[in-house]
Amino acid sequence: MTLEQLRIFVAVAEREHIRRAAEHVHLSQSAVSHAVVQLEQEFGLRFFDRIGRRIELTDTGRAFLDEARATLGRADAARERLLDLGGLRRGVLHVHASHTIASYWLPARLNGFHALHPDIQLGITIANTAEVSRKLRSGEASLGLVEGDLPAPDLTSEVVARDQLVLVVAPDHPWADMPPRAEDLYRSAWVLREQGSGTRLEFENDLKRLGVDPAKLKVMMEVASNEAMASAVETGRAATVLSASVVAGRIEAGLLRQVPLALPERQFRMIRHPERSLSPTEAAFVAMLRAGGPQPDGAAKGKR
Repeated sequence: MTLEQLRIFVAVAEREHIRRAAEHVHLSQSAVSHAVVQLEQEFGLRFFDRIGRRIELTDTGRAFLDEARATLGRADAARERLLDLGGLRRGVLHVHASHTIASYWLPARLNGFHALHPDIQLGITIANTAEVSRKLRSGEASLGLVEGDLPAPDLTSEVVARDQLVLVVAPDHPWADMPPRAEDLYRSAWVLREQGSGTRLEFENDLKRLGVDPAKLKVMMEVASNEAMASAVETGRAATVLSASVVAGRIEAGLLRQVPLALPERQFRMIRHPERSLSPTEAAFVAMLRAGGPQPDGAAKGKR
């Protein structure tokens, strides 16, 4: 039994006339008659009585008509749902992002996307770079945004923006008045992000470029929150490295002091599994990021 057979049956049942039903469904009378006979033969039932030149619904035909209409209604609703998804009239956009991106960079982009597609439901899951990568591999996530170089050759990535890491200390820390040399970095206590975070990985790579062994730093605390890191440094005698966007307000308020240290720009990357396709909603968001907007004033500029 096919949807086409159901449509023909309903057209004949509502008109009780083969020619008029054929005109309605844009088929020949013989094709309509054949479809009805085939449906009756398939189930061993009679849906119509042939009375002279007329046809009438049987009791079986009347009972089946309600089911046929309901099935066609559900099929039409499913078709409309697919059209909604393809046309971005409905749907869900869920992005898995690392902490700095999710807290400081991504919200403005999601607001911009919402302005373009107000009926799309938005969601963010926040995790470190390693966890976002794991979810992409397992199929739990389709689209990820992470910081720094991605140590995951099985995932595809592209740069969508750039960011700057900065070294910060409390105002009474010795480095607030005397910037450290590379060898001085071993002397301070440190508050750092947990292993697996993009910020931690990027900082350790930067230290190696400066000739500093990250394993020899005096790490007094590992924290899975940028805000908690900044607060811990602000109220103690440790140093940390965070995104400039995270600590800008604290530096301006005099709660933290930025220390000169040659740290290169880092990259914000969009990552995906190469063998999994994007939904129409995800594809539209990716296209917006690739185009570099919408962006707030002063934000990191995306790379086309």
